[in-house]
Amino acid sequence: MKLQRMNRRALALGALAVSGALALTACGSDETGNPDGGSSNAAAQSNIKCDDASGQVLADGSSAQKNAVDAWVKQFSAACKVEINYKAGGSGAGVTAFTQGQVPWAGSDSALKPDEVAASKKVCSGGQGIDLPMVGGPIAVGYNVPGVDKLVLDASTIAKIFDSKITNWNDPAIAKLNPDAKLPNLKIQAFHRSDESGTTDNFTKYLIATAKKDFPYEGGKAWQAKGGQSAPQSSGVAAQVKQTAGAIGYFELSYAKDGIKTVAIDTGASQPVEATVDNATKAISDAKVVGTGKDLALQLNYGTKADGAYPMVLVTYEIVCDKGNKADTLPAVKAFLRYAASEDGQKILAENDYAPMPDDIIAKVRETVESLS
Repeated sequence: MKLQRMNRRALALGALAVSGALALTACGSDETGNPDGGSSNAAAQSNIKCDDASGQVLADGSSAQKNAVDAWVKQFSAACKVEINYKAGGSGAGVTAFTQGQVPWAGSDSALKPDEVAASKKVCSGGQGIDLPMVGGPIAVGYNVPGVDKLVLDASTIAKIFDSKITNWNDPAIAKLNPDAKLPNLKIQAFHRSDESGTTDNFTKYLIATAKKDFPYEGGKAWQAKGGQSAPQSSGVAAQVKQTAGAIGYFELSYAKDGIKTVAIDTGASQPVEATVDNATKAISDAKVVGTGKDLALQLNYGTKADGAYPMVLVTYEIVCDKGNKADTLPAVKAFLRYAASEDGQKILAENDYAPMPDDIIAKVRETVESLS
């Protein structure tokens, strides 16, 4: 009996030692609570600087970047004691929520306009809202045409399709660009966004810049062209394209899933350009910073004809106050944006069909994030 008690005590002490070792391992890691030598995800988490971040952060805005934000949140929340709730109600909704003080950070596929900057000064004590380019990517034109696996369109043809000037898939203009395709006698079902959207803004900016004669509109976040059908958010447009024969719509490449085919664009380059992450990054690299002060708004070159440069791109900005951020959420917002702009955060973009920001641009974003107050 004495020997049995000694054995039981030894087992208990052994278990306690293992438990203690595990606790020491956790305490011995960095502030993220992740030990060294884990998976690649754990390694990414170990590089996240949490600082004093804690609590909950509510954000809203661009649905274009939702898949990117979801990937970031998964890593960030595992490393830091912060719950990020990104609503993705669209760029217009995000900017409105930010300028009304409802959220400390918003996502928008269009830079703030002068009136929006003015409105932001009411919620940014001693400062104003600024644009931080964080996510890039191609706006894919997805289609659902039975029997057509490859499709080439140019700016003029896309403009006419979305303005109800070309209404059938066997139209001569489409046939000329696709001589080897068996185009059916099928009505075109063109889908656009029903909500105010930065994706719409950038899509129409491309058409206005390259096919103004065929798309005579001012552009903006709200859809202006004639006809067509609408759906909310990028996910809604993609869902309609997937389930509707004859459909065509625009959305970020990350939404072109589950068999949705995408259009190659005839830009005047040596070959039609596919919607890929690398091709989008090549186009974004030609952008210029036109914002002033800490604002990093970009001017994109939609009319590029460089080989391999996909011109129909967007950049999603994270919008925050340069000064006067709310004290209770500033540590969490700053830590999250620091991670999103980091090498690990940008690497995740490419893994999810988004385009990382060019090195010179993201370097400026990192510097600006550190200066937020």
